[in-house]
Amino acid sequence: MTIGFHYKKAVQALAFFAQKSGGRLNKMKAIKLIWLADRLHLRKYARTITGDIYFAMPYGPVASSTRDLLEHNDRLLSQVELEYTCLFLGKFEKYEYSHINSPDLSVFSKTDIECLCLIYDAFGNFDAFTLSELSHQFPEWRAYEALLEQGNCSRFEIDFALFFEKIPPQLSIEIFNESEDFLEISKSLYFV
Repeated sequence: MTIGFHYKKAVQALAFFAQKSGGRLNKMKAIKLIWLADRLHLRKYARTITGDIYFAMPYGPVASSTRDLLEHNDRLLSQVELEYTCLFLGKFEKYEYSHINSPDLSVFSKTDIECLCLIYDAFGNFDAFTLSELSHQFPEWRAYEALLEQGNCSRFEIDFALFFEKIPPQLSIEIFNESEDFLEISKSLYFV
């Protein structure tokens, strides 16, 4: 697992999104919602919710350790992480998962919950492939697009500085339209 990774927050965020979606959720959609929530929290509060590392992959940014939790990857998860995950997340189908128990929101700060709710309200009605296509417009994926197209490697670790860059104006996603001054302050706090 990633140093600084908050596995309980990642599991609870996945459970939160599944519950909001009626009990089950497409895995790729969940990974995109986690990315958007981490991105928003980083820009607003100078830290991510999950503490995960991100990779640019063909379908967009992926929170690496969160994906391992979602996949119940017993090769990469500790026994404690796997047992905790199994308390809240079930394997439903190949491309979907379910939440077994209601999410434990006590693991989150108020700002974590704020960002999870904002992201679900803004993007919860999008399907997985729409979110994937949308993610290809963001600077943290576009920076690796040409490398991914070469096909020599299927993933590249994302530089978190890219999360602070502006999205293209044609996307007009209001929650990512912070002022340059505000973003510079958040960025300087993150990279202290």
